[in-house]
Amino acid sequence: MVSVHPFGSWPSPLSAQWASSAAPRFEGAAFVGDEIWWGESLPAEGGRTTVRRRTAAGTVDTVLPSPWSARSRVHEYGGGAWTATETGILLFVEKTDQRVWALGPDGVPRALTPEDPAARYGGLRRRHGALLAVLERGTDGIPHRAIVRIAIEGPEPRVTELVSGSDFVAQPDLSPDGTRLAWVAWDHPHMPWERTEVRVGVIENGRVADARAVTSGETSALQPTWRTDDELVVIDEPTGRWNLWSVEVGADDGPSATLHPLAPADADTGGGLWVLGQRWYGLLGEGRLAAIRTNGTDALVIVDSDGTVTQVALPASSRLAIDDARPGAVLVSGAGRQGTGIWLVTADGEVARVAGADSPEADWMPVGRPVTFAGPHGEVHAYDFAPTHPDVRAPEGELPPYVVFVHGGPTAHVGGIADAKTAFFTSRGIGVLDVNYGGSTGYGRAYRERLDGQWGIVDVDDVAAAASGLASAGRADEDRLAIEGGSAGGWTVLGALVRTDVFRAGISRYGVGDARALAEDTHDFEAHYLDGLIGPLPDAEALYVERSPLSHPDRLRAPMLILQGSDDAVVPPAQAEAIRDALATRHVPHAYVLYDGEGHGFRRAESIVDALEKEVAFLGAVFGFDTPGIPPLPLD
Repeated sequence: MVSVHPFGSWPSPLSAQWASSAAPRFEGAAFVGDEIWWGESLPAEGGRTTVRRRTAAGTVDTVLPSPWSARSRVHEYGGGAWTATETGILLFVEKTDQRVWALGPDGVPRALTPEDPAARYGGLRRRHGALLAVLERGTDGIPHRAIVRIAIEGPEPRVTELVSGSDFVAQPDLSPDGTRLAWVAWDHPHMPWERTEVRVGVIENGRVADARAVTSGETSALQPTWRTDDELVVIDEPTGRWNLWSVEVGADDGPSATLHPLAPADADTGGGLWVLGQRWYGLLGEGRLAAIRTNGTDALVIVDSDGTVTQVALPASSRLAIDDARPGAVLVSGAGRQGTGIWLVTADGEVARVAGADSPEADWMPVGRPVTFAGPHGEVHAYDFAPTHPDVRAPEGELPPYVVFVHGGPTAHVGGIADAKTAFFTSRGIGVLDVNYGGSTGYGRAYRERLDGQWGIVDVDDVAAAASGLASAGRADEDRLAIEGGSAGGWTVLGALVRTDVFRAGISRYGVGDARALAEDTHDFEAHYLDGLIGPLPDAEALYVERSPLSHPDRLRAPMLILQGSDDAVVPPAQAEAIRDALATRHVPHAYVLYDGEGHGFRRAESIVDALEKEVAFLGAVFGFDTPGIPPLPLD
């Protein structure tokens, strides 16, 4: 029987505890002999990243026991923290010391890299018998970064530097004959989604010689992979879309080589290289490959040797990644209506789920409705998740409160699939509007570049236009619109609260309030990020001051919930505390929660659970509805 409750007060069985465990955070997957291994973050163990395996018999075992944790801190965002040999030896970066370790069947980890407090490793890759990695040494000034080869055998740790010479390096690949190295390189002030080069060099006497670029350097080129000893597959975007290209790399090629398109499409195979090890395609053998294509939502396609493209009926279409590939099969992770998971896909399109957590029955999961709104800078893409409950409806004529989700990055992307957090809100009668504002990936380079020099303007205008458009269409209560985001999304939250009157409440998770302070305090990977988003300092000093929400404390009038990790090295707690103090000075209702031991993104189960409950309780306090099963939140 359907009961009637006001929006926001719907009783829901989807608890915060469920939401914290319903969407596993996978950290890559790999074929290891006849088995499939994957990394998984465990909120119940303080965010420790373990490695698990599914055996040929179908059982699931833990490969990396507690207290070991596979997590890299290269570029602060890490990635590529583990791989394995075909014989079942786990190779991983240990979180606490950032050394690379080997764990074999004897269960005793063995260090493969020397003890060095200044060194970090990430982007581990096993290629043709070699273990490749990115080494980052030093954190003062510009760290030294290099592609290195790490010896797996031998009595003593041995690391050989193959190539350096640029501010950043990533995604190394060794030719099948072991004589050439391909990698991605870029320098300050560019970010890897702005300008990179794919470079190739011959390995002589343990070092790369005769290195040269095979892409223009004017685009974002990614993920070089050798198909033969003389042919590379790369991702590049000379047409304005990240697509797949092949390039013949002969001994007589000049500074750059000719790119040949592989199944071009008006979609992106590629994305923001925030974490090492991120991959968007894989080789299946016999000239075939599997690739992710994104145009709003994600799709998995198989490209035959003749260029024929076949889309795979994968039960996921958001946050897709190619985790590993071998002749005839590929491992893909991502999210769909049935939950987050890892899938084994054969070359003929057969799909089997390897790991993951199931979502509730479909009646509880909202369907993302793609919507487009007119904004002052062009179309704004978003997904509308209406309140969804099989047994409850709202009183006749009542419009629902809505939360506008603002992703981080700001080059991230949302794909229209409800995750556990979205369902946690919508099952309580709170709608969610997930916005891909200008600057987001997944819509081509021109859409990304809409944000160039306009951070704090375009993103704010776009989320405001989307929220206003939804309310004007009669789908949301214009007096109960909130906005929520983390990191760069938190900057947009704060900007929207000081520059518009669209939102009645805001939730900031480790958000940026002072762009000048961010430029001074942030780590090297993002040291010049704001050069492109706002402008280079000191010339753009006035813009930094004007755009920063904390420059306008008198405009902070809407109630706020501020969530922050004590160990955040990307956006330090000082920024959140300055926002708190500005609100307190003006007697604006707010709550500030500092999670001890958390960094830039919460990983511990208790932090995730508490933050989710406090977000809903905060909206109830501001918008005046009860929150069954969730304690009320007093506001200062």
